[in-house]
Amino acid sequence: MRARRKLGFALAVAGLALTAACSGPAETDDTSSKTRTVTDVTDTKVEVPAAPKRVVTLSEQDLDATLALGITPVGTINGRGQDGPPAYLGDEADGIESVGDVGKPTTDKIVELEPDLVLYGGYSDEEQLEQIRELVPATVVTYELEEDWKVAFDRAADALGKADEAKSWMSDYDKRTEEVSGQLGDNSDATISIVRWNPDGPGILLHEAFSSLVIQDLGLERPESQQEPGFAHTDPLSLENLPRIDGDWMFLGTLVPGSEAALEEARESPAYSKLEVVKDDHVVEIDGTLWTSRGGPLGALKVIDDVEANLAE
Repeated sequence: MRARRKLGFALAVAGLALTAACSGPAETDDTSSKTRTVTDVTDTKVEVPAAPKRVVTLSEQDLDATLALGITPVGTINGRGQDGPPAYLGDEADGIESVGDVGKPTTDKIVELEPDLVLYGGYSDEEQLEQIRELVPATVVTYELEEDWKVAFDRAADALGKADEAKSWMSDYDKRTEEVSGQLGDNSDATISIVRWNPDGPGILLHEAFSSLVIQDLGLERPESQQEPGFAHTDPLSLENLPRIDGDWMFLGTLVPGSEAALEEARESPAYSKLEVVKDDHVVEIDGTLWTSRGGPLGALKVIDDVEANLAE
């Protein structure tokens, strides 16, 4: 039964695409039947709905961007180390169907939702991408893994037909960063350590990681020991290398199960208590699903809110 349903849906989508290609744009005010062509990050030209109604997002950044633009997807992936959408999105992601984990979406679940548009930023499996494209031709790859959240946001907005809304949103974002950076006072020159504690030790968020880039938008810098390029995080550090996580302020979070217990144990160690940031009581506990993973425009605003709450004077 499922195989017949998949085949039927694939044929229906193919039929709609063929009809649109043969007949051209519909001469009606009803945008539900209109399409437009976008070129995605793989240099593939993709025919997408002018006004998509059933969107599936296969990355955290695509989900965040879609919600920021006023569209609630019908399906999405679970956040990293989580059993549902990224927790930092809270009620905004309520009711969205899960189609699998990051990097491991389930094709059957995607098809069952009958999407008219799939956003698949940061894909890691070429074979699976091609399989999804066969079943849902309107599948757009919005970004490469090493690209920043602003690039991902722009491409998602283009695919959703919301480029003007994204431009307006970014204008408001720039005003917000300017507002908060002007409130930092003596902390405007502070160095910001960003750390995710794992079961086997702390990892430092790299210089082009999501939260690192938001920090830079506020005019803040990372410590000299945290200038390593990259968009992810370091391998877990040993307690002997713990001074690398020091800074004027440290934003510290956990993400995967078992991390909290490891962090509590580390707090009892002399190496942790000797950190200057600990002595100054400048350790800020934050949501690891936000600061230490990948995020988009809504997440960026939440990071700024955390900085304002703790560093603004």
